[in-house]
Amino acid sequence: MTDIALLWSNESFGGDIAVDGGRLVTDDGLRTAIIASLFTDARARADDPLPDEGADRRGWWGNAHSPVAGRELGSRLWLLGREKLTPPVVERARGYAAEALAWLKDDGIVSALTVEAARIGNQLLALKIVVDRPSGPARQVYDFVWEASL
Repeated sequence: MTDIALLWSNESFGGDIAVDGGRLVTDDGLRTAIIASLFTDARARADDPLPDEGADRRGWWGNAHSPVAGRELGSRLWLLGREKLTPPVVERARGYAAEALAWLKDDGIVSALTVEAARIGNQLLALKIVVDRPSGPARQVYDFVWEASL
């Protein structure tokens, strides 16, 4: 399957649609699926503490029409936007990322999935996603870094 390619920039701590010579770039790999899964806002659960009390619980509108009942695209990483990067917060980030990417294994797109999270300095959070493909290049590694807003 081919998608419009998304690119992540560790320098600007953000993603964007890939364009080359005024044309949209396509991607048949996992990178776009991983970026969309991690950096689309999933709806906060009823028991999730929100960054701003009483704030919007967010969520992507497209999840209202999910082809798989109960499955939503996105992650709850946005909930950590105002958190200090303590070891428990880094572990929550790892858990949120693993939760957001679990569909890749459930659907047989990957045979194994590992998520590592690490703090870099006081304001950077890094995620390392390692996937094993059932066919094609056996192991692929994706790294994402973004700045915490303290």
